[in-house]
Amino acid sequence: MIYSEPAPAKLNLALHVRGKLPDGRHRLETVFAFCTDGDLVAAEEADGLSLSSSGPFAPGLSTGEDNLVLRAAALLQKAAGTDQGATLSLQKNLPVASGIGGGSADAAAALRLLTRLWKIDPAHAAAVAPELGSDVPACLLSMSARGVGAGDELELLNDPGVSGTAVLLVNPLAPLSTGEVFAHWDGEDRGPLDDWREGRNDLESPAVGLVSEIGEVLSWLKARPGAAFVRMSGSGATCFAFFDDESTRDEAARAVPESWWHLATYLR
Repeated sequence: MIYSEPAPAKLNLALHVRGKLPDGRHRLETVFAFCTDGDLVAAEEADGLSLSSSGPFAPGLSTGEDNLVLRAAALLQKAAGTDQGATLSLQKNLPVASGIGGGSADAAAALRLLTRLWKIDPAHAAAVAPELGSDVPACLLSMSARGVGAGDELELLNDPGVSGTAVLLVNPLAPLSTGEVFAHWDGEDRGPLDDWREGRNDLESPAVGLVSEIGEVLSWLKARPGAAFVRMSGSGATCFAFFDDESTRDEAARAVPESWWHLATYLR
């Protein structure tokens, strides 16, 4: 029997960088939200662990042991003390390293999926998620949440006021390294995150400095009729805009330049 699990795209509605943690990671305050669309992970029982990929962003994506999906599977095996295996497949619809949690969401989806397939305690998935990256615990929940620490200490938000919002994601498909973006952050603490609507993304400025096309995407989105809220997600390069309704969102989607990737979706 084949099981499948969605890996929803993640958005940072705000992302404040407050300094450094004792372990060297950046101290963050952020609000996560999740889209109704993203990648898809499927699995069926097997003797060992293997991964294949398909979809528009599969070319060039490693399916070896360094892939987060296989790393998640191996860690879950160890934590649960099971020798069960799985043949995994990844439908890669989201750009790689694009600030919307693609790899983290895939790993989280694999954890949820294998918990069902192997019939093991979900607590094992929660225990290994932080080892896979600071976004993976939030992606494991795939629910609106406030994140502190490195973004991996979570508090669920019952009503952030975004569910059902029509949103357009746009990425200029320019290479951008998360490590480089953080390295170019100026180190200034600009204050805590209260209301995400009044917040900011402290990585936006260094990201634009590294990839000028991000600034072009932000300006383009802000100029769209009906765009109510525009921001870059995570460390970039994906930017997003909320729209008053589906029709204005779809009109903007039709006007996205062909050289840019886009996704017209909704918030969960």
